[in-house]
Amino acid sequence: MAATYRRLLLLQRIPHPHLQPAAATHCLSPSAAAAASLVSPSRPSAAERVETPLNNLRSGFTTDSNFKHSLLRKLGSSVGAILIGQAALFLGLSNGYAFAQEDSVSQAASSEQAEGNATGLQLIEDGSVVSNEHTVKWRIFTDNGREFFQKRQLDEAEKLFQAALLEAKEGFGLRDPHVASALNNLAEFYRLKKEYEKAELLYLEAIEILEESFQSDDIRVGTALHSLGICYHLQHKFAQAQTCYERALKIEGRVMGVGHPEYASTMYLLAKVLSLQGKRRDAESLTEESIRILEEAGLGESPTCIQRMTYLSTELIKSKRLGEAEIWQRKILHTLELSKGWDSLHTVHAAEVLSLTLQALEKLKESEELFERCLAARKKVLPEGHFLVAVSLVYLARLILHKFASDLKNIDSDVATRCFARAKQHSNDSIRITEGILNSSSKDQNKLDSTSATDRDKIAATAILLQALEVVGLIDIAGKHVLGQGDQDYRSIEGAVNKCISLYRKPGTRRLVTKIVKQDYMRCLRLLINIVEDHLLMQQTMELQELLGEARLIIEELVEES
Repeated sequence: MAATYRRLLLLQRIPHPHLQPAAATHCLSPSAAAAASLVSPSRPSAAERVETPLNNLRSGFTTDSNFKHSLLRKLGSSVGAILIGQAALFLGLSNGYAFAQEDSVSQAASSEQAEGNATGLQLIEDGSVVSNEHTVKWRIFTDNGREFFQKRQLDEAEKLFQAALLEAKEGFGLRDPHVASALNNLAEFYRLKKEYEKAELLYLEAIEILEESFQSDDIRVGTALHSLGICYHLQHKFAQAQTCYERALKIEGRVMGVGHPEYASTMYLLAKVLSLQGKRRDAESLTEESIRILEEAGLGESPTCIQRMTYLSTELIKSKRLGEAEIWQRKILHTLELSKGWDSLHTVHAAEVLSLTLQALEKLKESEELFERCLAARKKVLPEGHFLVAVSLVYLARLILHKFASDLKNIDSDVATRCFARAKQHSNDSIRITEGILNSSSKDQNKLDSTSATDRDKIAATAILLQALEVVGLIDIAGKHVLGQGDQDYRSIEGAVNKCISLYRKPGTRRLVTKIVKQDYMRCLRLLINIVEDHLLMQQTMELQELLGEARLIIEELVEES
């Protein structure tokens, strides 16, 4: 209620554009003025709304080279843009929101472990322990516990794993390998429940028993160390995780051999914790080696190998080594083209990530061809209103603007008009699709798998809509710079600002833009404000002034919440 009152109070103080400066930060509270100064550079007063001649543009935008630099900077054609793009494209493959994930280790570790790292009971049933009547009960409790866990009946699963541990202690003694197995199973249960401290203590006890029962370099010890390393990794205890992975790697290399996929699995996880500690060169070398091992084992086309190549390319992009990243991305795409074909969304995803990198490397022709192919492929295999179609549309629109800005001196008004028409059509289509997802009725949502899936779709749609609104604003300033368009230009940008503010107004999307995609939302709102104040100085209507005032106050509120 207080926030609503403050917005109304601000709107009442908005000056008329014919009489006072459009920014009017002198009317704001000190904190509001400070927030506004972050997004609105100082500018002269607007005595009347008239078209600004091209030769009287703001300082810093009077030449094509300066305007090109400004437009490309606003487009975000950089390392950050590629990484954001990769996250956006990942949405369709995971049906989740990649931006909100703190670290991808959970998924990576789980997949690595499921692939070949069976723990507990299976690993110690090698004839080195003596079976008796307690073995049957122990096995039944363990198997039933796993079954209940898979059914998400967690309370029952926990009771059964605890019963298995008790049976092992009573039947075999407190320091028997059966007990280590039961401890490991219960630890895995708690790790998957994200109760990491409980899991850590159980892993440590299991390792102690295994080291007493066997040698410290026994493979069973190595496997338990691998699991403990994952537990530390997930808690962001990277130094401890590194120690566990290094010990496990040494044991696995000696027992299994350095060409074994399980050895490569531990090596990959070690690479990840090294990278998180800033040791990127070592991490890259280990990741490459783990990929080589998989390829030599005939697993070069496996999802695990693709995952590692994707991780490596992302690390190279973070290090601003785009050329090396491009090589790996081409390899990923080639592998997926051969194994899955272009009807696979995984192939389209790989192609679109490569397109983003090519765009950053100024290989714009090839980038556009790939984007067009991705859009066609998605339209073929997905419903028209799917948010991944909106992703392809908005990235193609950005690419068109990038091409325009890169060849600004050689583009005449006819070519520019066609470019803007294409970019605007793509961005408008993206807006239409994403708004359709956000405004879908309850009846339509019943067709989806679950409420959580619906929420994830809306999160993705919101993120894409924000990018499309940014493109609309950038099209306007590009058109104004080149074509000197007329008096009504403000309406398109006004609509974009209004749509952006509406996301904050509506209860259904306010939670998304204030929590989950907050940074994306603030970036979009600031960009739109900046576009208006930099390029539409003399075209601000009263309605647009009011929207700008509300936008500034929203930013102030979001900053204060942070």
